[in-house]
Order: sequence, then C-alpha cells, then structure tokens
Amino acid sequence: MTVVETILLSTGDGALHYRVLRQALPDGGHPDTLARELAGFDDRTDPARLLHSTSWRFAAGAVVLTYAALPDPHPETAIPLDPWRSLPYADDPLGPALDRLTAGDVAAHACRHLAYLWRTDPVVALTANAAPDLWYIIAGLSPAVAGLVIQPAR
Repeated sequence: MTVVETILLSTGDGALHYRVLRQALPDGGHPDTLARELAGFDDRTDPARLLHSTSWRFAAGAVVLTYAALPDPHPETAIPLDPWRSLPYADDPLGPALDRLTAGDVAAHACRHLAYLWRTDPVVALTANAAPDLWYIIAGLSPAVAGLVIQPAR
C-alpha cells in the first residue's frame, strides 16, 4: 500500500506552522494528484502555491510519500514547528529506515529541503517571491538535500 502525506506549511506569529493530511493512494491514482487534492490546491492560478515531494519512508506497512504544500489555505488548526529540532538518523549502515520519526521531524526535514530548493531551483525561487513572509523563514534555514541522513545544524 502507498500513502500520500501532505505537510501543509504556514506562518503565524513570525514562526512556521504545519498540519499533516494523509490518505491511501487509490489503485491507478497519481500521488501528485492526491497530494494536490489533500492540500486543497484546486486553483492553479495562485502564484504562491508550491507542492513538492520531499521524502518517502516505510511506516505501518505502507510506503509513505511525503509532499510539502504551501502556503496552507486553511492554517487555523496548524501547530508550531521547530525547524531547528535535532532530527533522528539511522545508526545502522544497512538499515536506513527509521521507525522513530514524528510528524514534526518529517515537517522539519521538508522545510530544510525547501530551503535548499529556494537556493537551487528557479521555479521554487519564483514561487517564493509570491509568499515572502513564509519563505523568509524557510530561506533562513540550513539547506538540506532530500534523503540527507544527518541534517545540518544551525
């Protein structure tokens, strides 16, 4: 089974916030389409919207494909995120899958990956210009490539 997980990012009180939505991918479904639906991104004309696949993992018998989506169109229930948190990493060279990840860990990794893309991907950089409050915080993070096992410190 494959599960699509969409981490919706927003800003409030000058800090990052997130909420997570998950749904099993239907047979024959495309994960990008489901992630966009979970995010509520049915309008493609908003220049601030970005959807990006940031990671995957195996959890609870399913492959979980994680997407970052921003800005969150409904941030009312979002919770604060510490993007500088120390993230767990695999200590087994033949077992990179982690079973002790929290939603906050995954969201923090996604934000650090977005900080990398802000610096390297012109499409992301253009999108960031349309949501400066949110991207100001993300751009200030230490950039991390997707799949980086040990995340950079401050």
